[in-house]
Amino acid sequence: MIIVTGATGQLGRQIVERLLTRMPADGIGVSVRDPHKAQALADRGVRVRQGSFTDPAGLAHAFEGASQVLIVSVDKMGEECLQQHLTAIEAAVAAGARRILYTSQMGASPTSHFQACRDHAATEEALRACGVPFTALRNGFYAASAAHFVGHAATSGELALPADGPVAWTAHADLAEATATILTDEGRFDGPTPPLTGGRALTFDDVAAVATEVTGRAITRITAPDGQFLKQLTGQGVPTETADQLLGIFTASRAGEFATVDPALATLLGREPITLGTVLREQLSNE
Repeated sequence: MIIVTGATGQLGRQIVERLLTRMPADGIGVSVRDPHKAQALADRGVRVRQGSFTDPAGLAHAFEGASQVLIVSVDKMGEECLQQHLTAIEAAVAAGARRILYTSQMGASPTSHFQACRDHAATEEALRACGVPFTALRNGFYAASAAHFVGHAATSGELALPADGPVAWTAHADLAEATATILTDEGRFDGPTPPLTGGRALTFDDVAAVATEVTGRAITRITAPDGQFLKQLTGQGVPTETADQLLGIFTASRAGEFATVDPALATLLGREPITLGTVLREQLSNE
């Protein structure tokens, strides 16, 4: 049985949907914090069990009978993030999974300027040491993040953010489809994958131009000093540590950590990846 964690989240939910087009529902299990939110999957024959990365005993039940476990990374950074990932890896090993998959990021490195990428690198090291074959999905930076920034700019007409560098923005839908393909073809990718990226690397100057085209409203890119960006975030109630971590996205992009464009995702999909413009249209039309 293939077990998917985080199956009610934006990425995990779409991965399960893609798996359901490739295999019988009774071969899929999901580990979720709130089973009620996964009732629609249970109604379709997917095994739904409660599991939390902070509860080893619950994960043992959720991962029971696993042939493969997909660990969808948590939306946290730092020591708390790593500890939860280690708990999930240990549970997958104890369940007897023959392969563990993990949603990493293209910039994963212990020397990254972005805390999340350092966390991904540490998790990958734990996977290397766990004794079970693994695949680290080096996902491109989510295009939904760019769309989030544009959502505010569409109202104000200004995209005011720190200096940045090119980013290979990548759609959740494409990454979900690729992940389902990898899960159902176990011969692919031993260890980290190549970067699974969209077809172009765009700066926020480029994003502003795309957003202008999509919305029909002129959106101006304004470079805000790092200190001003931090002050704005903390003024909105964002904790100082979190604000520093968010600034790390821009620091890392300035260092070229997210600039690589690789054909691996297009090869897995058998088509060109979804463009940022398409993601922006979909997101803005839903707001």
